[in-house]
Amino acid sequence: MTTGRVIQFRRGRHTIKERHFLIEIDESKDRESASKFVGKEVEWKSPAGKIIKGKVSSAHGNKGVVRVIFEKGLPGQAVTTKVEIK
Repeated sequence: MTTGRVIQFRRGRHTIKERHFLIEIDESKDRESASKFVGKEVEWKSPAGKIIKGKVSSAHGNKGVVRVIFEKGLPGQAVTTKVEIK
């Protein structure tokens, strides 16, 4: 099990994708190591104990960041919090 950190919503200049997030993984530092996590399950645990699950869809950029699509959108307070990658 690996940990990561929620960086930001996946967004454009005028739009925000509510279910798509960018996750920085502790162990990956480049695109090749990030692409090994594609297809893995991701869990975010709220302070109240609720778990929202997602799935890694692809690598994002060249610095080891991945895109994750969650079942439901995470709240804005989830940015900078920890996630678990299984």
